[in-house]
Parts: sequence; C-alpha cells; structure tokens
Amino acid sequence: MDLTLIFPLLLLVLFVPLFLQARKQRKQMNEQQALQSSLAEGDVVITIAGLRGTVVDASYEETVDLEIAEGVVTTWVRGAVRQKVEDTDTADAPDTADAATEAETPAASTDDTPPSLEKNNDSNGAARS
Repeated sequence: MDLTLIFPLLLLVLFVPLFLQARKQRKQMNEQQALQSSLAEGDVVITIAGLRGTVVDASYEETVDLEIAEGVVTTWVRGAVRQKVEDTDTADAPDTADAATEAETPAASTDDTPPSLEKNNDSNGAARS
C-alpha cells in the first residue's frame, strides 16, 4: 500500500470530527450569549448554580439582579444565567401527583393547637415491656 495515500486520509479522519465539534460549540456559545443579552425584567431564569429567580433589573451591561425569594434580591454576572424558564400554563391543568398525595394524606384537623413535638413511642408498633 502506498503511504502517501494513507497519510491524507488519516488526517482527514482526525480533523473532520474536531472541526464539526468546534462548529457545534461555537453555535451553542452564540445562542447562550444571545440569551444572556436578551434578559428583561420579569424573566424567570436558572443560574449555573441551579438557583431559580426572577429578573428584577437587567439595565447593567455585565450583571443582572435576580429576586430569589420575596424581598431577596441578589446580583449575578450575566454569564451565570444558564437558561430561561419557559412559561407553561400549569394553573389550568391539575397536577396528577398533587391529586394523588392529597387523596392519600388524612384531612388536617381544624383546631388551632400546634402539633406536639414529643416523641410518641406507641407509633412504631413495637411492644415495650
């Protein structure tokens, strides 16, 4: 076999996947940058740390302010925003998991006494002597 033919084919086999991977990565990076630059007030986002928050101020070029709980606002670098949470109409559709757990749990008592924090030894079913 001729080595002058094998060497270019070997190079082709090695560099084509690298080229395709770099192209895919560049496309994902451009999409991520477009997402981060399009953030507006009221958007619900998830950060790279897994924290879910609502954008309350996106007027700065490098940072964004997220409300992570009622009255708790934190400042994040725009690069830390991983994805935007899409709005779904979950209020109209009942959640089947919640309906199943509601059916299994006993009805709460209507008295206003707080639950007892004392350990009930009779609840485990073991007889004590």
